Amino acid sequence: LSQNTDIRFSFHLAIKMYFSAEPWPENAFLRICNLSVQVVHRANAEYMSPSGKPPFIHVGNHVVSELGPIVQFAKAKGHSLSEGLDEVQKAEMKAYMELVNNMLLTAELYIQWCDDSTSSKITRSRYGSPYPWPLNHILAYQKQWEIRRKMKAIGWAGKNLEQVYEDVDQCCQALSQRLGNQSYFFNRQPTELDALVFGHLFTILTTQLTNDALSEKVKNYENLVKFCRRVEQNYFEELDHESRLSPTSRSLRDTPPK
Repeated sequence: LSQNTDIRFSFHLAIKMYFSAEPWPENAFLRICNLSVQVVHRANAEYMSPSGKPPFIHVGNHVVSELGPIVQFAKAKGHSLSEGLDEVQKAEMKAYMELVNNMLLTAELYIQWCDDSTSSKITRSRYGSPYPWPLNHILAYQKQWEIRRKMKAIGWAGKNLEQVYEDVDQCCQALSQRLGNQSYFFNRQPTELDALVFGHLFTILTTQLTNDALSEKVKNYENLVKFCRRVEQNYFEELDHESRLSPTSRSLRDTPPK
């Protein structure tokens, strides 16, 4: 594909992102790529997505869901955040992205749907809120059953909360050590890894649950909190987070490091 300005400009204007909850990794990736996105909130985005997982983007005749395929689609259009990395660095980046998906994402789903206190007090009502009774309860319990079945399949069903928190801590420790004193994980310029890590850590830091145990694990690592603030300020500073986040969320401006 040509790299000329006209093609990129038309690509900017054509992107629509549909989501049911804040899509921070995907949104961060597109913003870091300097791609203009029209964000559309749809309660049924999960059922509109070709993979069954929100968010997804609509560009011309293309509908692409989830971060990995969105990254590949953008790359085909001439937008890549990891173009300057060598093959060893790219392999390392992919390994850390797998770590985040396998640990942080899974831990978030576990706490939301497998912890009885969180699921009963927050998750089911939040998930079902766009729908009328009794559909709200039916869909929420259906989603909970789906997530718990997944946890059983990957060996997480027998874990308790403390074990999940320990997994999160180990993941954060690995990320903190890799980041060190750098601005981003591969020095001065953010990559797909930075978008993914920001998305999950920002969600953990700004979403209120029944307690702060999960967010405290992240706050133990000051460089990760500063990293999230850096991405927020550099790529989301023009947004009013208090209006974009749900009523149960808060901006990192109100999240002091430990």
